[in-house]
Amino acid sequence: MTVNTEKFVAANKAAVDSLLSVANTALASAERIAALNLNTARAALEDTVSGVQAIAGAKSPQDIASVATALTQPAIEKATAYARSVYEITSESQGELTKMIQAQFGDFQKTVAGLVEQATKSAPAGSETALAAVQSAMAAATSAFGNMNAVAKQFAEQAQTNVAAATKAVTAAAKKSK
Repeated sequence: MTVNTEKFVAANKAAVDSLLSVANTALASAERIAALNLNTARAALEDTVSGVQAIAGAKSPQDIASVATALTQPAIEKATAYARSVYEITSESQGELTKMIQAQFGDFQKTVAGLVEQATKSAPAGSETALAAVQSAMAAATSAFGNMNAVAKQFAEQAQTNVAAATKAVTAAAKKSK
């Protein structure tokens, strides 16, 4: 079997394009997280300043306790919203990366299947066992990849359920403490 230069160049170009897509997705996610962190830090600073001003303007210990209690609920809600935003950003990025990996694996499977078919046609007599082993390995890899995807989906669904439950619990607890 001879190496086809055009196929080799195309495969390398596809690999570079894939790496660029992954890098761009990762950078976009990092940019969103950085913007979220900056906005959260800015809001926290503003909230701290207004909270300190409110406490400084209090006339009695009861007023201070009242102001502190009033500041607690919004702080909990903002922390919950921040956690939810981080989760959403990471989930979206993970979803995009998963789609890229699935597409790449599909392309890989097609390429290997084509190579195996080509090898089968030009294989010398007696090499059926080796070709059957390659086909078996491909079937096992496909099955393993499918199982990995199923587990990843279950994990993502469970994580989403846990985040929703935690958000609900924290919000409920904060409302009870009023």
